[in-house]
Amino acid sequence: MDPVATTLVILALAVVAFLSNRIPLGIVAIGVSVALWATGVLELGQALAGFGDPTVIFIATLFVVSEALDSTGVTAWAGQQVVGRAGTGRTPLLVVICLLVAAVTALISVNGAVAALIPVVVVVATRAGIPPSQMLMPLAFAAHAGALLALTGTPVNIIVSEAAADAGARPFAFFEFGLVGVPLVAGTVLVMALFGRRLLPERVPTTLPQDLATRTRVLREQYAIPEGTELVSVRRGVAEVVVAPRSDLIGLHLFPGMTTPSGDLVVLAVQRGGDPLRGREYTLRAGDTLLVSGPWDLLERNTEGRDVLVVDAPADVRRSVPLGTGAKRAIVVLGVMVVLLATGIVPPAIAGLLAASALVLSGVMTPKHAYRSVSWTTVLLVGGMIPLSTAFVETGTADLIAKALLDLVGDASPYTALLAMCVLTMVLGQLISNTATVLIVAPIAVVVAGDLGVSVLPFMMALSVSGAASFLTPVATPANTMVLEPGGYRFGDYWKLGLPLLLLFLVIAVLYVPLVWPF
Repeated sequence: MDPVATTLVILALAVVAFLSNRIPLGIVAIGVSVALWATGVLELGQALAGFGDPTVIFIATLFVVSEALDSTGVTAWAGQQVVGRAGTGRTPLLVVICLLVAAVTALISVNGAVAALIPVVVVVATRAGIPPSQMLMPLAFAAHAGALLALTGTPVNIIVSEAAADAGARPFAFFEFGLVGVPLVAGTVLVMALFGRRLLPERVPTTLPQDLATRTRVLREQYAIPEGTELVSVRRGVAEVVVAPRSDLIGLHLFPGMTTPSGDLVVLAVQRGGDPLRGREYTLRAGDTLLVSGPWDLLERNTEGRDVLVVDAPADVRRSVPLGTGAKRAIVVLGVMVVLLATGIVPPAIAGLLAASALVLSGVMTPKHAYRSVSWTTVLLVGGMIPLSTAFVETGTADLIAKALLDLVGDASPYTALLAMCVLTMVLGQLISNTATVLIVAPIAVVVAGDLGVSVLPFMMALSVSGAASFLTPVATPANTMVLEPGGYRFGDYWKLGLPLLLLFLVIAVLYVPLVWPF
């Protein structure tokens, strides 16, 4: 089969697999790389080159930095400090939440910022008497806009920056994205402040993130813990665990005040069937509930085994403690990384690797924690789809599609070609990963710019903007999915607020971007 036809068939099958939601994204991406090699479109080195690409390595390191800020309570602290001062008015709260998540997203990615701030937003909204559904979708959508404030906001920014450099132009500077990100954030906040109340539903959520203060109060009441006992602090916490069937703890004498067999944790209370067990005349049975206290690291280590079932993972509870252990070190590492990226002293991948290594060496994270923090689905997705971009260029597929696009728009101006490319990106971005979409469209955009004899920079920046406009469905991005249940949303709720925002992004991409990065 002709290499161009083969490449298009592989692309079509990949899109169908993405849309089906039945095959994991990483498996689809790996399948693309293997198929390109198996059909002879690419050599083995080319088909697997994406997994060692500096872009992929940089993206992986950003997950480590993001997790460090999240797990040490830096994000929770920022959220509480800013949102807590916004009062209880709907509009001030909405504006502050949107600006906060946009700023956090610029440094730790869309998904990390949204995941960290959902509990804060829900608690604040509930206390203000505002349905969380009026705040959570704006949280996710403002994060998409905030992704355009800096290079680290989203993997898409890194991809288009490298694509511009590969096309013979230059990579975008670290804060250069802010030239388009600032008006996008301002416009997004304005749209949601003016029309959000009418376009957003008022729903009762199906699930709610935990409020640390509420959780602590409930545990204190349920286990009759004296008021003077400090349950949760920066260094220490509590864990509620259930003795598992076939646990080695069955038959042991444990009572309030004693330490666990390992000697690491203190038993605060023991219950059986909801009733407290006191004294030493009983032994533990399967199903007994223990409330244990100790340093966070030891809590996590001692509740990971098969002996107990954890009600709330200590690692999750620890995130809600503002400025926990290692927070200052994490902030310093982040600051140094931003300086390295902004000045360009070292390549982005090296800056990311140095930051991730520093977090482990300084004790902020263990190596195991760092490995777990990486979203390997994203890494596999980007690494597996990069060879498809290579195949588009090597086989002439990008030239073919670019020619068809130019034939469609005729002899119109570059603005028309830019509009067509952005519409294509936005349509695909509602159905499949925006990262995969950009990897598919980027080589086409490069060819279009070359055929028109104009700069590739406005096409790449517009591609990043249109790739961020994934607003119409809850499956368009992980951030959209995250707020689905806490907000009590339905599938059809997203397009109502998403459509005006998508049109805003389209106008910015087609009309504003070429003013800053001329053709």
